[in-house]
Parts: sequence; structure tokens; C-alpha cells
Amino acid sequence: MREHNEDRWCAHDDLGLYVVSDGIGVGPAGELASEIVVQALPAIVAERFARGARDTRARDAGLRLRAALAQLSAQVRDGASARPGLAGMGATAVVALIRDSTALIAHIGDSRAYLWRTGVLTRLTRDHSLARALVDAGQITEPEAAAHPGREQLTRYMGMQGEALPEARRRRLCPGDRLLLCTDGLSGTLDRAQLCAILGAHPDPHSASRALVHAAQQAGAGDDVTALVIVYDPR
Repeated sequence: MREHNEDRWCAHDDLGLYVVSDGIGVGPAGELASEIVVQALPAIVAERFARGARDTRARDAGLRLRAALAQLSAQVRDGASARPGLAGMGATAVVALIRDSTALIAHIGDSRAYLWRTGVLTRLTRDHSLARALVDAGQITEPEAAAHPGREQLTRYMGMQGEALPEARRRRLCPGDRLLLCTDGLSGTLDRAQLCAILGAHPDPHSASRALVHAAQQAGAGDDVTALVIVYDPR
């Protein structure tokens, strides 16, 4: 939708790792930040989940995935400070790490993860934005947050000053479950009912991804749109 597409994604079936990132910053800085996230994160995750630490059901698995994101956030921040014109560079990140029948979902920023199961869509992440903070504090309502100017003001992101605080949760998967990872160009344009209907109408993940992006574009998305759909099939 703009001169620079600041969204990036990657899918590594061998690692069971899926990532969507939305860059923030002036000019090409946001593009560079999201590119760093999807290029560098797989190696960091592979190292932290190597050998006996591969199990996503382990008690410390969520901690290790959060630590991987925090490590990369520091790298993005330090890299920006060392290069002229990249000050303030950053990116969101939403990650699914799937092993056996368990998914670890981690995120920082306002890119989201959803679980579609038998026609019901459940949101798995909570936006790290000023609008969300106001909702949590009881100062505005959920419907008000959708139109609040603070919805685009991130309180946490990759490359932020200070300690990055990503969140992580574990979710057991059933055959036929679908995970949707997306940037706010999608979630800020289509509501939950629309997302659910499109996922239900397109069993194939490639077809579903294309349909979601097309629907957001047709609805007048004012931002870059990325949708990554993962179907859990244990066969």
C-alpha cells in the first residue's frame, strides 16, 4: 500500500517455526528491522531449542522463546544505534513454534495470532499498544480502542530502548486446527467474524492467505497486509 512494504514473514517447516513481522521507522528503517527479525530469529530459536531442549511442552519452553525475542531485540536496537539514519528502527514480531501437538505463541507489538478451530476463531495475543493499555486500565472500552489514536502507538516492540518484554503462551493443537499470524494491516481492517468466515471457506492455507490479503485490500486497508496460515496436520 506504500512505497516501502515493511512487512516480512518466514516459514521453516523443519524447525516448526513461523514468524510475521511489521517494521516501524522512517524510510527504509522499518523494512530493515522486519527483515532482520525474520532472517535472524530462526537461528536464535534453533540454538535455544537444540537437542534435548526441543520440546515445546517443557516447563521453561516459553521462557526460552521469550529470551530469543529479547536477545534479537537488543541486536536490532544496538544495530540501529551504530548506523546513521536508523535511530528508532524497530519491528513487531509474532511467532508460532510448533512441535508435536503443542504450539508456543510469542509476540511483541501489535501483530497478532489467532486460532481457528471448528468454526470458532480465538485471539491468542494481546496488543502492546497505548490503546490496549487504556482498555486494561478501564479508561476506554474495547470498541473505543478500535478507533483510538493510541492503537498505533506501540508500548513494546523489537529494538525498543530498555528491556524488551515479549509474551508467550502454550496451546495444545487438534487435527485440523489453523493458526493465523498477521500484521495490523489485516487485523485492523477485517473484524473477527470476517477473518473466521474466510478461514472457514478456504481449507487450503495458501488459498486462505491469499483470500485474507485480498479481502483486506478490497476493504481499503491503509497499511501493508500480511497473513500467514498454518494448518496442523499430524499425519
